Amino acid sequence: MTTLPARIIHRSIARDWREVYAFASRPEKMSRWAAGLASGLAPDGADWVADGGPIGQVRVRFAPDNDFGVIDHTVTMPNGRVVYNALRVVPNGDGAEVMFTLLRLPGMDDAAFETDAAQVARDLETLKELMETRGDR
Repeated sequence: MTTLPARIIHRSIARDWREVYAFASRPEKMSRWAAGLASGLAPDGADWVADGGPIGQVRVRFAPDNDFGVIDHTVTMPNGRVVYNALRVVPNGDGAEVMFTLLRLPGMDDAAFETDAAQVARDLETLKELMETRGDR
């Protein structure tokens, strides 16, 4: 059995974790904080569809609403490859900790992995700013 290299990227957010989850878990709001989904997500049955830019259209399926802060989702690429993304919001004192587990996919070089990690960090920082300034309405 082989495992992939992984990095957990996180941000502490000074806002109740349930409020962070309620905002961050809504696909229709993700374009406000997740740059890769800047074009937005459109519902399509149980999935959501996004323009993946140069790679084409991608399909995203989210974990159902839950009481545990789980926003895990799969992204199906135009070539059929499915990428699993673990995204969690957990209580941290009176606030929240948002964590994304970034997996280094087969064939991904160091530079691409670092680029992805930096983008996830920027996305989580944007989410933090939105949540802490109450710009989530």
